[in-house]
Amino acid sequence: MWITSQQAPLTFFVRFPLARGRVVRANVLTMSTSAHSPASSPTVTDRLVEANGRYAADFKDPGMDAKPVLQVAVVACMDARLDLHKALGFSLGDCHTIRNAGGVVTDDVIRSLAISQRALGTRSIVLIHHTGCGMESITEDFRQELEHEVGQRPSWAVEAYTDADQDVRQSMQRARTSPFLKHTDDVRGFVFDVTTGKLREVLPAS
Repeated sequence: MWITSQQAPLTFFVRFPLARGRVVRANVLTMSTSAHSPASSPTVTDRLVEANGRYAADFKDPGMDAKPVLQVAVVACMDARLDLHKALGFSLGDCHTIRNAGGVVTDDVIRSLAISQRALGTRSIVLIHHTGCGMESITEDFRQELEHEVGQRPSWAVEAYTDADQDVRQSMQRARTSPFLKHTDDVRGFVFDVTTGKLREVLPAS
């Protein structure tokens, strides 16, 4: 018998005599175990773990400090089309990257930025939205839909928007006026064009 880490049913056949000279009866006991069938298909996570094994085989500790070299924190959308390190010319260890749906400055982003600045020495904040964002195609009704589905309304706002530029300005204002952020003189916002790879700067409201 072999056992690995994924859920699968395991069946045991238990035989025992009822009495001397009588027919032996077989009972079947089925239980859920941490068994993974050799024939089961690998999941995406399995592939990631396998890739990490190859990565770790050649990994060498870079000996870096936890503080970003360029003292900058980037807040951006989680969209899979944004390769921030390549788009901004970053190397490993240069920056903090904080990502969420829309790249919006929320209370939790303020939490991360406060830690980034006060504990790890960053001074500049770069905010990046992008063209064709999924946040432009949903509304705050998403919360009500979730409530109807699961019976509980989310405590968080969806932060949907229809104007990327205006939402960048709002996020810039939230960062600049937060009492928890120590450095707010260098907060700049941009919209990344997913078709050209270019950043377009958004000026704050006058």
